[in-house]
Amino acid sequence: MHPWGKWGRSFVEYGTKAARVALADAGLDWRAVQSVVGADTVRGGYPGYVAGATFAKALGWQGARVTSVYAACASGAQAIGTARAQILSGQADVALVVGADAAPKGFFAPAGGDRPDDPDWLRFRVLGATNPAYFGLYARRRMALYGDTADDFAQVKVKNAAAGAANPYARYRTPVTAQEVAASAVVADPLRLLDICATSDGAAALVLTSMDFARRHGVADPVRIRAVSTATPQYPRTVLDLPDIATDSAAAVPEPATGFRASIARTAYEEAGIGPEDLSLAEVYDLSTALELEWYEDLGLCGAGAGAGLLRDGVTALGGRLPVNASGGLSSFGEAVPAQAIAQVCELTWQLRGQAGGRQVPGARVGMTANQGLFGHGSAVVAVR
Repeated sequence: MHPWGKWGRSFVEYGTKAARVALADAGLDWRAVQSVVGADTVRGGYPGYVAGATFAKALGWQGARVTSVYAACASGAQAIGTARAQILSGQADVALVVGADAAPKGFFAPAGGDRPDDPDWLRFRVLGATNPAYFGLYARRRMALYGDTADDFAQVKVKNAAAGAANPYARYRTPVTAQEVAASAVVADPLRLLDICATSDGAAALVLTSMDFARRHGVADPVRIRAVSTATPQYPRTVLDLPDIATDSAAAVPEPATGFRASIARTAYEEAGIGPEDLSLAEVYDLSTALELEWYEDLGLCGAGAGAGLLRDGVTALGGRLPVNASGGLSSFGEAVPAQAIAQVCELTWQLRGQAGGRQVPGARVGMTANQGLFGHGSAVVAVR
């Protein structure tokens, strides 16, 4: 990885640095890479849309196939899935996956121009619904349905900040108290500034190989990707999930048994042949503190509305039965959109290798990530050792 922060330089520099570190970790020369899969950033200008070729050029043209992938916040997981499919199909033995971003200051805004057929543009222009606005709506819904409190949300930040303090790649490495969360500015009631993740510069990269290649190169017990889920929603969707600004009618068609985010996890569990009871840890997409609690439920770690109870009991903290966001999460990193799903898998890899230092989960053998991109891009990755 390249450390997260606000560095004021090109995303290409960050991604190239992460790629070289990943190659060194794998003990491989760049010329051994047969496929480069880049997770795109739409804010990086033209090179951002062709990230695979951009990183291949920056590392030095050597003939590898290239692929560029965009799926909003799920771009990194889609890139991992693409590289994995190429390896499983025999198109490559060694693939390099890279995601990097140089994010704008402040909260994300739509790209310029008028696009009345674009739901993301519409939710900004018609509803004025910036990202924190709908994070706040999710939080209010939890409070109304389940009785979650502002202090529950604050305790998620406290937990993640404690983990992030032990992560050298995190942007924010200072422990936080619930009182400090409560004293921070209100952004979108009931969420305060410290409840919401920032936007950041950063990068992450992975070297993926076939099992045969790993064993030929002396890696007898590698971390393995057991599943990559890129599920989409099912009709009808009766709970508002922006950028869509309306729900489907269930008058004639029954609602699916599993909601969208829960289906992302279910698909990954089915492919991996495991269940939530097998997990040692999870890395989830904590755009806000309240959203992390929803992921506990969507991953099947507890029933609907019971996420805050897991938190209060210390289950998801470092030292708990099933730590969530041992990396510190987006709470400690901020969003570097194409990189964040890759960064989650970097954290699983270090944890499963026993290389996570002060945030190490003892005896970790199975880890899962969960992420969600706009427009129905779901993503989850299961890694095992």
